[in-house]
Amino acid sequence: MAIIEEVLENANWAPTHRLTEPWRFKVFTGPALERLGDYLADFYRNNTPEEQFSEAKFTKSKENPRRSACVIAICMKRDAEERVPEWEEVAAVACAVQNMWLTCTAHHVGSYWSSPKAALEADEFLGLEAGERCLGLFYMGYHDLPELPGKRLPISDKTTWVVE
Repeated sequence: MAIIEEVLENANWAPTHRLTEPWRFKVFTGPALERLGDYLADFYRNNTPEEQFSEAKFTKSKENPRRSACVIAICMKRDAEERVPEWEEVAAVACAVQNMWLTCTAHHVGSYWSSPKAALEADEFLGLEAGERCLGLFYMGYHDLPELPGKRLPISDKTTWVVE
């Protein structure tokens, strides 16, 4: 529980234009992970045409939360006065998630951000207030997989130096 609280505290220190602090989190642990898995699987079953339905995807939707130590719904509450563009609020939430990811990495906790349609349309399930929306789910947990090397193209391929 202490690591989850540290993850959330570090998320709280993300950059935020005009100090709107748009990030909101719903933390699922224990039996609530089963309820989340059931919601995700039921949403998939009820919103997938029969010819596209995959039993494997259904099972994965149901089991992934149960296999996690914690799942955090990443939510955003729009600034009521709309003092900044919405994209800046989304960017601030993404910065908060980056802080979460770095904290997990420092503690050797596996984590990933997923944005299934079920999460993006989970307002009622999550009990979101007016002006709030879910931007995805942040899965956390210890694992026994070997550390994988990072995969990135060189930064030189993505950088233009403007000197004059």
